[in-house]
Amino acid sequence: MDKQEKKQIQSAFKEKMDYDELMNCTRCGFCLPTCPTYIETGRNEVHSPRGRIALMKGLVDGVIEPSEEVKQSIDMCLGCRACEPVCPSGVNFGRLLEQARDAIYQNKKQTVPEKVMKGIFFKGIFPHQNRMVGLTGLLSFYQRSGAQKLAQATGIMKLFPESMRTMEKVLPKVPKKSEMKARPRHLQPLVKERKKKVAFFSGCLMDTMFMRTNDATVKLLQYAGCEIVVPDTQACCGALHGHSGELKQAKEMAKRNIQAFEVAGVDFIITNAGGCGAFLVEYDHLLKDDPVWSERAKSFCAKIKDITSILIELDFHEQPLALEKKIITYQDSCHLKNGQKTFMEPRQLLESIEGVRYVEMKDASRCCGSAGIYNIVQSEMSMQILDYKMEQVQKTEAKMIVTANPGCLLQMKLGIEREGLSDEMQAVHIVDLLLEAYENANATNESSNQQFLAMQT
Repeated sequence: MDKQEKKQIQSAFKEKMDYDELMNCTRCGFCLPTCPTYIETGRNEVHSPRGRIALMKGLVDGVIEPSEEVKQSIDMCLGCRACEPVCPSGVNFGRLLEQARDAIYQNKKQTVPEKVMKGIFFKGIFPHQNRMVGLTGLLSFYQRSGAQKLAQATGIMKLFPESMRTMEKVLPKVPKKSEMKARPRHLQPLVKERKKKVAFFSGCLMDTMFMRTNDATVKLLQYAGCEIVVPDTQACCGALHGHSGELKQAKEMAKRNIQAFEVAGVDFIITNAGGCGAFLVEYDHLLKDDPVWSERAKSFCAKIKDITSILIELDFHEQPLALEKKIITYQDSCHLKNGQKTFMEPRQLLESIEGVRYVEMKDASRCCGSAGIYNIVQSEMSMQILDYKMEQVQKTEAKMIVTANPGCLLQMKLGIEREGLSDEMQAVHIVDLLLEAYENANATNESSNQQFLAMQT
Protein backbone atom coordinates (compact mmCIF):
# COMPACT_ATOMS: atom_id res chain seq x y z
CA MET A 1 0.00 0.00 0.00
CA ASP A 2 1.30 3.50 -0.78
CA LYS A 3 1.04 6.43 1.61
CA GLN A 4 -2.08 7.84 -0.05
CA GLU A 5 -3.90 4.50 0.23
CA LYS A 6 -2.95 4.15 3.88
CA LYS A 7 -4.16 7.67 4.63
CA GLN A 8 -7.49 7.08 2.91
CA ILE A 9 -8.06 3.72 4.61
CA GLN A 10 -7.19 5.13 8.04
CA SER A 11 -9.61 8.00 7.49
CA ALA A 12 -12.33 5.59 6.34
CA PHE A 13 -11.89 3.47 9.47
CA LYS A 14 -12.42 6.53 11.67
CA GLU A 15 -15.51 7.46 9.66
CA LYS A 16 -17.16 4.07 9.20
CA MET A 17 -16.35 1.97 12.28
CA ASP A 18 -18.80 1.80 15.19
CA TYR A 19 -16.39 2.79 17.96
CA ASP A 20 -18.82 1.97 20.76
CA GLU A 21 -19.14 -1.56 19.36
CA LEU A 22 -15.35 -1.88 19.25
CA MET A 23 -15.14 -0.76 22.87
CA ASN A 24 -17.69 -3.43 23.89
CA CYS A 25 -15.01 -6.09 23.44
CA THR A 26 -13.49 -6.81 26.87
CA ARG A 27 -10.75 -9.15 25.46
CA CYS A 28 -12.15 -11.98 27.62
CA GLY A 29 -11.29 -14.68 25.06
CA PHE A 30 -14.60 -16.56 25.10
CA CYS A 31 -14.64 -16.17 21.32
CA LEU A 32 -11.32 -17.98 20.76
CA PRO A 33 -12.49 -21.64 20.88
CA THR A 34 -15.32 -20.86 18.44
CA CYS A 35 -13.19 -19.26 15.72
CA PRO A 36 -12.15 -21.68 12.94
CA THR A 37 -9.32 -19.49 11.62
CA TYR A 38 -7.87 -19.00 15.10
CA ILE A 39 -7.84 -22.78 15.59
CA GLU A 40 -6.58 -23.69 12.13
CA THR A 41 -3.71 -21.15 12.24
CA GLY A 42 -2.33 -22.71 15.42
CA ARG A 43 -4.13 -20.28 17.72
CA ASN A 44 -2.73 -17.16 16.09
CA GLU A 45 -4.27 -14.21 17.92
CA VAL A 46 -4.21 -12.06 14.77
CA HIS A 47 -6.77 -14.44 13.23
CA SER A 48 -9.16 -14.42 16.19
CA PRO A 49 -12.21 -12.18 16.69
CA ARG A 50 -10.66 -10.21 19.56
CA GLY A 51 -7.41 -9.92 17.60
CA ARG A 52 -9.22 -8.50 14.60
CA ILE A 53 -11.16 -6.10 16.82
CA ALA A 54 -7.85 -4.93 18.33
CA LEU A 55 -6.55 -4.25 14.82
CA MET A 56 -9.72 -2.34 13.88
CA LYS A 57 -9.51 -0.24 17.04
CA GLY A 58 -5.82 0.37 16.49
CA LEU A 59 -6.54 1.74 13.04
CA VAL A 60 -9.29 4.03 14.33
CA ASP A 61 -7.07 5.27 17.18
CA GLY A 62 -4.12 5.79 14.84
CA VAL A 63 -1.95 3.44 16.88
CA ILE A 64 -1.25 1.23 13.86
CA GLU A 65 -1.19 1.87 10.13
CA PRO A 66 -3.04 -0.07 7.43
CA SER A 67 -0.87 -2.85 6.02
CA GLU A 68 -1.14 -6.00 3.96
CA GLU A 69 -0.93 -8.01 7.19
CA VAL A 70 -3.97 -6.19 8.60
CA LYS A 71 -5.85 -6.70 5.34
CA GLN A 72 -4.94 -10.41 5.37
CA SER A 73 -6.36 -10.79 8.88
CA ILE A 74 -9.63 -9.16 7.85
CA ASP A 75 -9.79 -11.14 4.60
CA MET A 76 -9.14 -14.49 6.28
CA CYS A 77 -12.18 -14.09 8.56
CA LEU A 78 -15.00 -16.37 7.41
CA GLY A 79 -17.66 -14.03 8.72
CA CYS A 80 -19.35 -17.06 10.29
CA ARG A 81 -20.24 -15.04 13.43
CA ALA A 82 -19.72 -18.04 15.72
CA CYS A 83 -18.10 -15.60 18.14
CA GLU A 84 -21.33 -13.66 18.64
CA PRO A 85 -23.47 -16.17 20.62
CA VAL A 86 -20.66 -16.82 23.13
CA CYS A 87 -19.70 -13.17 23.64
CA PRO A 88 -20.78 -12.03 27.14
CA SER A 89 -20.68 -8.40 25.96
CA GLY A 90 -22.85 -9.06 22.93
CA VAL A 91 -20.39 -7.68 20.38
CA ASN A 92 -21.88 -7.68 16.87
CA PHE A 93 -18.72 -8.82 15.16
CA GLY A 94 -20.37 -9.42 11.78
CA ARG A 95 -21.27 -5.74 11.52
CA LEU A 96 -17.76 -4.65 12.49
CA LEU A 97 -16.33 -6.96 9.82
CA GLU A 98 -18.56 -5.46 7.12
CA GLN A 99 -17.57 -1.93 8.18
CA ALA A 100 -13.87 -2.83 8.13
CA ARG A 101 -14.05 -4.42 4.69
CA ASP A 102 -16.00 -1.45 3.38
CA ALA A 103 -13.30 0.90 4.70
CA ILE A 104 -10.51 -1.16 3.11
CA TYR A 105 -11.98 -2.09 -0.26
CA GLN A 106 -13.50 1.28 -1.07
CA ASN A 107 -10.10 2.94 -0.63
CA LYS A 108 -7.49 0.37 -1.62
CA LYS A 109 -6.32 0.35 -5.23
CA GLN A 110 -7.66 -2.74 -6.96
CA THR A 111 -5.89 -4.79 -9.57
CA VAL A 112 -7.37 -4.94 -13.06
CA PRO A 113 -8.68 -8.52 -12.53
CA GLU A 114 -10.31 -7.46 -9.25
CA LYS A 115 -12.02 -4.49 -10.90
CA VAL A 116 -13.23 -6.64 -13.78
CA MET A 117 -14.57 -9.43 -11.57
CA LYS A 118 -16.36 -7.04 -9.21
CA GLY A 119 -17.76 -5.08 -12.13
CA ILE A 120 -19.07 -8.21 -13.83
CA PHE A 121 -20.55 -10.04 -10.87
CA PHE A 122 -21.36 -7.48 -8.16
CA LYS A 123 -22.68 -4.80 -10.50
CA GLY A 124 -23.39 -6.47 -13.80
CA ILE A 125 -25.00 -9.80 -12.85
CA PHE A 126 -26.19 -10.27 -9.25
CA PRO A 127 -28.45 -7.16 -9.16
CA HIS A 128 -30.19 -8.27 -12.40
CA GLN A 129 -32.10 -11.54 -12.20
CA ASN A 130 -32.58 -11.76 -15.97
CA ARG A 131 -28.81 -11.77 -16.35
CA MET A 132 -28.50 -14.41 -13.63
CA VAL A 133 -30.92 -16.53 -15.64
CA GLY A 134 -28.84 -15.99 -18.77
CA LEU A 135 -25.57 -16.90 -17.04
CA THR A 136 -26.88 -20.03 -15.39
CA GLY A 137 -28.59 -20.91 -18.67
CA LEU A 138 -25.12 -21.06 -20.20
CA LEU A 139 -24.03 -23.33 -17.36
CA SER A 140 -27.03 -25.55 -18.08
CA PHE A 141 -26.03 -25.75 -21.74
CA TYR A 142 -22.43 -26.57 -20.71
CA GLN A 143 -23.73 -29.48 -18.63
CA ARG A 144 -26.30 -30.82 -21.13
CA SER A 145 -24.37 -30.41 -24.38
CA GLY A 146 -21.49 -32.67 -23.49
CA ALA A 147 -19.03 -29.78 -23.16
CA GLN A 148 -18.56 -30.56 -19.47
CA LYS A 149 -17.54 -34.15 -20.15
CA LEU A 150 -15.26 -33.00 -22.95
CA ALA A 151 -13.57 -30.41 -20.71
CA GLN A 152 -12.97 -33.04 -18.03
CA ALA A 153 -11.76 -35.67 -20.50
CA THR A 154 -9.32 -33.39 -22.34
CA GLY A 155 -7.75 -32.03 -19.15
CA ILE A 156 -8.75 -28.40 -19.73
CA MET A 157 -10.01 -28.22 -16.14
CA LYS A 158 -6.44 -28.83 -14.91
CA LEU A 159 -5.74 -25.20 -15.76
CA PHE A 160 -7.93 -24.20 -12.79
CA PRO A 161 -7.14 -24.54 -9.04
CA GLU A 162 -7.98 -27.92 -7.48
CA SER A 163 -10.86 -26.57 -5.39
CA MET A 164 -12.52 -25.06 -8.48
CA ARG A 165 -12.03 -28.28 -10.47
CA THR A 166 -13.71 -30.27 -7.72
CA MET A 167 -16.46 -27.67 -7.31
CA GLU A 168 -17.22 -27.90 -11.04
CA LYS A 169 -17.87 -31.62 -10.60
CA VAL A 170 -20.37 -31.19 -7.77
CA LEU A 171 -22.48 -28.37 -9.20
CA PRO A 172 -26.17 -29.30 -9.34
CA LYS A 173 -27.83 -30.06 -12.66
CA VAL A 174 -28.99 -26.61 -13.70
CA PRO A 175 -32.46 -26.24 -15.30
CA LYS A 176 -32.80 -24.92 -18.83
CA LYS A 177 -33.15 -21.18 -19.28
CA SER A 178 -36.77 -21.61 -20.39
CA GLU A 179 -37.61 -23.46 -17.16
CA MET A 180 -36.10 -20.71 -15.01
CA LYS A 181 -38.40 -18.10 -16.52
CA ALA A 182 -41.66 -20.05 -16.16
CA ARG A 183 -42.30 -19.48 -12.46
CA PRO A 184 -45.77 -19.03 -10.88
CA ARG A 185 -46.15 -15.91 -8.70
CA HIS A 186 -49.22 -16.81 -6.63
CA LEU A 187 -49.93 -20.27 -5.28
CA GLN A 188 -52.69 -21.73 -3.11
CA PRO A 189 -52.35 -24.36 -0.35
CA LEU A 190 -52.36 -28.05 -1.35
CA VAL A 191 -54.50 -28.82 1.70
CA LYS A 192 -57.99 -27.68 2.60
CA GLU A 193 -57.05 -25.47 5.56
CA ARG A 194 -55.31 -22.18 4.74
CA LYS A 195 -53.17 -21.36 7.76
CA LYS A 196 -50.95 -18.48 6.67
CA LYS A 197 -50.33 -16.14 3.77
CA VAL A 198 -46.61 -15.84 3.15
CA ALA A 199 -44.23 -14.35 0.62
CA PHE A 200 -41.27 -16.34 -0.62
CA PHE A 201 -37.83 -14.78 -1.02
CA SER A 202 -36.55 -16.74 -3.99
CA GLY A 203 -33.04 -15.26 -4.17
CA CYS A 204 -30.70 -15.12 -7.14
CA LEU A 205 -28.63 -18.32 -7.15
CA MET A 206 -31.41 -20.21 -5.39
CA ASP A 207 -33.90 -19.34 -8.13
CA THR A 208 -31.55 -20.34 -10.93
CA MET A 209 -28.85 -22.85 -10.07
CA PHE A 210 -30.90 -24.31 -7.19
CA MET A 211 -34.33 -23.79 -8.74
CA ARG A 212 -35.40 -27.36 -7.90
CA THR A 213 -34.91 -26.64 -4.20
CA ASN A 214 -36.95 -23.45 -4.54
CA ASP A 215 -39.73 -25.48 -6.17
CA ALA A 216 -39.57 -27.96 -3.29
CA THR A 217 -39.74 -25.09 -0.78
CA VAL A 218 -42.90 -23.70 -2.34
CA LYS A 219 -44.49 -27.14 -2.43
CA LEU A 220 -43.66 -27.75 1.26
CA LEU A 221 -45.28 -24.45 2.15
CA GLN A 222 -48.37 -25.49 0.18
CA TYR A 223 -48.51 -28.81 2.05
CA ALA A 224 -48.17 -26.89 5.31
CA GLY A 225 -51.25 -24.84 4.47
CA CYS A 226 -49.75 -21.63 3.11
CA GLU A 227 -50.95 -19.30 0.41
CA ILE A 228 -47.77 -18.04 -1.27
CA VAL A 229 -46.87 -14.84 -3.07
CA VAL A 230 -43.57 -14.59 -4.99
CA PRO A 231 -42.95 -10.90 -5.85
CA ASP A 232 -41.44 -10.60 -9.33
CA THR A 233 -39.61 -7.34 -8.52
CA GLN A 234 -37.48 -8.80 -5.72
CA ALA A 235 -33.69 -8.80 -6.10
CA CYS A 236 -30.53 -10.43 -4.77
CA CYS A 237 -30.37 -10.01 -0.98
CA GLY A 238 -27.03 -8.17 -1.16
CA ALA A 239 -25.18 -10.46 1.25
CA LEU A 240 -22.21 -11.09 -1.03
CA HIS A 241 -21.89 -7.34 -1.58
CA GLY A 242 -22.16 -6.55 2.13
CA HIS A 243 -19.59 -9.17 3.10
CA SER A 244 -17.18 -7.99 0.38
CA GLY A 245 -17.00 -4.30 1.25
CA GLU A 246 -19.71 -3.14 -1.16
CA LEU A 247 -22.17 -1.75 1.40
CA LYS A 248 -23.46 1.03 -0.85
CA GLN A 249 -24.73 -1.45 -3.41
CA ALA A 250 -26.05 -3.76 -0.68
CA LYS A 251 -28.21 -0.88 0.56
CA GLU A 252 -29.60 -0.30 -2.93
CA MET A 253 -30.72 -3.93 -3.17
CA ALA A 254 -32.16 -3.82 0.33
CA LYS A 255 -34.40 -0.94 -0.72
CA ARG A 256 -35.52 -2.84 -3.82
CA ASN A 257 -36.49 -5.85 -1.75
CA ILE A 258 -38.29 -3.88 0.93
CA GLN A 259 -40.35 -2.15 -1.74
CA ALA A 260 -41.08 -5.43 -3.52
CA PHE A 261 -42.45 -7.16 -0.41
CA GLU A 262 -44.28 -4.24 1.18
CA VAL A 263 -47.27 -4.60 -1.14
CA ALA A 264 -47.60 -8.38 -0.66
CA GLY A 265 -49.73 -8.09 2.49
CA VAL A 266 -48.36 -11.28 4.08
CA ASP A 267 -47.81 -12.71 7.56
CA PHE A 268 -44.20 -13.72 6.93
CA ILE A 269 -41.43 -13.57 4.34
CA ILE A 270 -39.92 -17.05 4.01
CA THR A 271 -36.30 -17.82 3.14
CA ASN A 272 -34.57 -21.14 2.47
CA ALA A 273 -30.92 -20.01 2.38
CA GLY A 274 -29.24 -19.28 5.71
CA GLY A 275 -26.87 -16.70 4.24
CA CYS A 276 -29.65 -14.73 2.57
CA GLY A 277 -31.91 -14.86 5.60
CA ALA A 278 -29.26 -13.56 7.98
CA PHE A 279 -28.60 -10.56 5.76
CA LEU A 280 -32.28 -9.84 5.13
CA VAL A 281 -33.11 -9.89 8.83
CA GLU A 282 -30.56 -7.12 9.42
CA TYR A 283 -31.75 -4.66 6.79
CA ASP A 284 -32.88 -2.50 9.70
CA HIS A 285 -29.27 -2.09 10.80
CA LEU A 286 -28.04 -1.63 7.23
CA LEU A 287 -30.50 1.27 6.73
CA LYS A 288 -30.62 2.62 10.29
CA ASP A 289 -29.23 6.02 9.27
CA ASP A 290 -31.64 6.48 6.38
CA PRO A 291 -34.67 8.50 7.57
CA VAL A 292 -36.79 7.38 4.61
CA TRP A 293 -36.08 3.64 4.87
CA SER A 294 -35.24 2.86 8.50
CA GLU A 295 -38.82 2.24 9.70
CA ARG A 296 -39.76 0.40 6.51
CA ALA A 297 -36.72 -1.82 7.04
CA LYS A 298 -37.82 -2.67 10.59
CA SER A 299 -41.25 -3.77 9.36
CA PHE A 300 -39.60 -5.90 6.67
CA CYS A 301 -37.17 -7.57 9.11
CA ALA A 302 -39.96 -8.44 11.56
CA LYS A 303 -41.49 -10.74 8.92
CA ILE A 304 -38.37 -12.72 7.94
CA LYS A 305 -38.59 -16.39 8.88
CA ASP A 306 -36.63 -19.44 7.76
CA ILE A 307 -38.54 -22.29 6.12
CA THR A 308 -37.72 -24.65 9.02
CA SER A 309 -39.14 -22.18 11.55
CA ILE A 310 -42.46 -21.74 9.75
CA LEU A 311 -42.80 -25.52 9.29
CA ILE A 312 -42.37 -26.10 13.03
CA GLU A 313 -44.78 -23.25 13.81
CA LEU A 314 -47.38 -24.90 11.56
CA ASP A 315 -46.78 -28.34 13.16
CA PHE A 316 -45.45 -29.83 9.94
CA HIS A 317 -43.22 -32.15 12.00
CA GLU A 318 -46.39 -33.82 13.29
CA GLN A 319 -47.39 -34.81 9.76
CA PRO A 320 -46.46 -38.29 8.51
CA LEU A 321 -42.84 -38.18 7.28
CA ALA A 322 -40.98 -41.32 6.22
CA LEU A 323 -37.89 -42.46 4.32
CA GLU A 324 -35.88 -45.62 3.82
CA LYS A 325 -33.65 -46.55 6.74
CA LYS A 326 -30.43 -44.55 6.86
CA ILE A 327 -28.24 -42.53 9.21
CA ILE A 328 -28.27 -38.80 8.61
CA THR A 329 -26.42 -35.88 10.18
CA TYR A 330 -26.83 -32.11 9.98
CA GLN A 331 -24.35 -29.35 9.19
CA ASP A 332 -25.51 -25.99 10.53
CA SER A 333 -25.55 -23.01 8.24
CA CYS A 334 -23.51 -20.50 10.25
CA HIS A 335 -25.75 -17.60 9.33
CA LEU A 336 -28.93 -19.53 9.97
CA LYS A 337 -27.73 -20.36 13.49
CA ASN A 338 -25.75 -17.25 14.40
CA GLY A 339 -27.65 -14.69 12.31
CA GLN A 340 -31.26 -15.90 12.35
CA LYS A 341 -30.90 -17.79 15.67
CA THR A 342 -32.43 -20.90 14.10
CA PHE A 343 -30.85 -24.01 15.59
CA MET A 344 -33.34 -26.55 16.97
CA GLU A 345 -35.97 -26.34 14.24
CA PRO A 346 -34.01 -28.21 11.53
CA ARG A 347 -33.06 -30.91 14.01
CA GLN A 348 -36.64 -31.28 15.22
CA LEU A 349 -37.82 -31.77 11.65
CA LEU A 350 -35.12 -34.32 10.84
CA GLU A 351 -35.76 -36.30 14.01
CA SER A 352 -39.45 -36.54 13.10
CA ILE A 353 -38.76 -38.52 9.91
CA GLU A 354 -39.66 -42.16 10.39
CA GLY A 355 -37.03 -44.62 9.17
CA VAL A 356 -33.99 -42.40 9.56
CA ARG A 357 -31.65 -42.18 12.53
CA TYR A 358 -30.37 -38.72 13.22
CA VAL A 359 -26.83 -38.52 14.63
CA GLU A 360 -25.46 -35.16 15.79
CA MET A 361 -21.91 -34.62 14.58
CA LYS A 362 -19.23 -33.03 16.74
CA ASP A 363 -18.92 -29.29 16.03
CA ALA A 364 -21.93 -29.33 13.71
CA SER A 365 -22.17 -25.56 14.06
CA ARG A 366 -18.51 -24.89 13.20
CA CYS A 367 -18.20 -23.30 9.74
CA CYS A 368 -17.64 -25.71 6.85
CA GLY A 369 -15.39 -23.23 5.02
CA SER A 370 -17.80 -22.19 2.28
CA ALA A 371 -18.67 -18.69 3.53
CA GLY A 372 -19.96 -17.14 0.31
CA ILE A 373 -16.97 -16.96 -2.06
CA TYR A 374 -14.43 -17.72 0.69
CA ASN A 375 -13.71 -21.19 -0.70
CA ILE A 376 -12.55 -19.48 -3.91
CA VAL A 377 -10.62 -16.47 -2.58
CA GLN A 378 -9.21 -18.26 0.50
CA SER A 379 -9.06 -21.77 -0.93
CA GLU A 380 -6.23 -23.18 1.23
CA MET A 381 -7.83 -22.24 4.56
CA SER A 382 -11.26 -23.27 3.29
CA MET A 383 -10.04 -26.77 2.43
CA GLN A 384 -8.24 -27.04 5.77
CA ILE A 385 -11.52 -26.27 7.56
CA LEU A 386 -13.42 -28.65 5.29
CA ASP A 387 -11.02 -31.50 6.04
CA TYR A 388 -11.81 -31.18 9.76
CA LYS A 389 -15.52 -31.09 9.01
CA MET A 390 -15.38 -34.28 6.95
CA GLU A 391 -13.54 -36.05 9.78
CA GLN A 392 -16.49 -35.30 12.05
CA VAL A 393 -19.01 -36.36 9.41
CA GLN A 394 -17.38 -39.75 8.97
CA LYS A 395 -17.38 -40.38 12.71
CA THR A 396 -21.20 -40.28 12.68
CA GLU A 397 -21.31 -43.09 10.06
CA ALA A 398 -23.98 -41.05 8.28
CA LYS A 399 -24.74 -41.69 4.63
CA MET A 400 -26.37 -38.31 4.19
CA ILE A 401 -25.32 -34.79 5.20
CA VAL A 402 -28.22 -32.36 5.47
CA THR A 403 -27.80 -28.58 5.46
CA ALA A 404 -29.88 -25.45 4.91
CA ASN A 405 -27.77 -23.19 2.71
CA PRO A 406 -26.62 -23.55 -0.91
CA GLY A 407 -23.00 -22.66 -0.17
CA CYS A 408 -22.82 -25.21 2.63
CA LEU A 409 -24.45 -27.79 0.37
CA LEU A 410 -21.84 -27.35 -2.36
CA GLN A 411 -19.04 -27.39 0.23
CA MET A 412 -20.32 -30.65 1.70
CA LYS A 413 -20.55 -32.16 -1.79
CA LEU A 414 -17.02 -30.99 -2.43
CA GLY A 415 -15.89 -32.63 0.82
CA ILE A 416 -17.54 -35.91 -0.17
CA GLU A 417 -15.80 -35.77 -3.55
CA ARG A 418 -12.42 -34.97 -2.00
CA GLU A 419 -12.74 -37.89 0.40
CA GLY A 420 -13.70 -40.28 -2.40
CA LEU A 421 -17.08 -41.03 -0.81
CA SER A 422 -19.39 -40.08 -3.68
CA ASP A 423 -20.58 -43.68 -4.13
CA GLU A 424 -21.71 -44.07 -0.52
CA MET A 425 -22.58 -40.62 0.81
CA GLN A 426 -24.63 -37.67 -0.39
CA ALA A 427 -25.40 -34.11 0.68
CA VAL A 428 -28.89 -32.60 0.41
CA HIS A 429 -30.75 -29.43 1.25
CA ILE A 430 -33.17 -30.02 4.13
CA VAL A 431 -36.08 -28.81 1.99
CA ASP A 432 -35.52 -31.48 -0.67
CA LEU A 433 -35.29 -34.18 2.00
CA LEU A 434 -38.45 -33.07 3.79
CA LEU A 435 -40.46 -32.95 0.58
CA GLU A 436 -39.35 -36.47 -0.29
CA ALA A 437 -40.21 -37.67 3.23
CA TYR A 438 -43.65 -36.04 3.14
CA GLU A 439 -44.62 -37.31 -0.31
CA ASN A 440 -43.28 -40.76 0.48
CA ALA A 441 -45.42 -40.99 3.61
CA ASN A 442 -48.50 -39.39 2.02
CA ALA A 443 -48.45 -40.98 -1.43
CA THR A 444 -52.11 -42.05 -1.22
CA ASN A 445 -53.21 -38.47 -0.52
CA GLU A 446 -51.19 -36.95 -3.37
CA SER A 447 -53.84 -37.32 -6.09
CA SER A 448 -56.63 -35.91 -3.92
CA ASN A 449 -54.46 -32.87 -3.06
CA GLN A 450 -53.81 -32.25 -6.75
CA GLN A 451 -57.53 -32.53 -7.50
CA PHE A 452 -58.28 -30.02 -4.74
CA LEU A 453 -55.76 -27.56 -6.20
CA ALA A 454 -57.21 -28.03 -9.71
CA MET A 455 -60.70 -27.20 -8.40
CA GLN A 456 -59.38 -23.94 -6.90
CA THR A 457 -57.74 -22.80 -10.11
